[in-house]
Amino acid sequence: MLKDFQYFKGNELSRSEKVQRRFLQILLESKLPDDRRESSVIWEIKHSSGCLQIGRIVAQKRNLNIELIEVICILHDIYVAVEGKYEDHANKSAEVAGSILEETKDFNPEEIKLITEAIACHSEKHIYTDKPYVELIKDIDVFDCSLYENAEGFYILHKPRDIYDEYVKRIKKVRKEIGLHEEEVFRK
Repeated sequence: MLKDFQYFKGNELSRSEKVQRRFLQILLESKLPDDRRESSVIWEIKHSSGCLQIGRIVAQKRNLNIELIEVICILHDIYVAVEGKYEDHANKSAEVAGSILEETKDFNPEEIKLITEAIACHSEKHIYTDKPYVELIKDIDVFDCSLYENAEGFYILHKPRDIYDEYVKRIKKVRKEIGLHEEEVFRK
């Protein structure tokens, strides 16, 4: 049976669509103003949506479960969306994501563990693992940021040189994987 496109309305949303909708509702209904956030609500919407779209593409290239990648990508910075702060946001985002996923009752414990582990580790871009979902969100997070103006300057100012170099490696890897010029690392 052919299913109609839902536009994120109605009762027939997939479990990933439900999580995406919940994330955006949290942001749109937040009472925390931008002047009390480290990044704007607009940035959080753009970045999470960018990661989601790029994640879908790279998940296909890597033969990973697109639905799980969608959930990882949309929730990877959920703590920042809720609290407006980046300090230890990967671990705190994993906790918030775990609560959201348990509340939905749509995900089994193994899926929740895989999703929250990837989210918890996404800031450790200088550490490489053999866990494809962990590696994908690290790659996608830094790649999406590389597409925005002044990202390179931000990383140079705020990251130690060895960490910055790992960001560049990850960006080049994704660029190559999706057929872009590897040497054009950051948007100029």
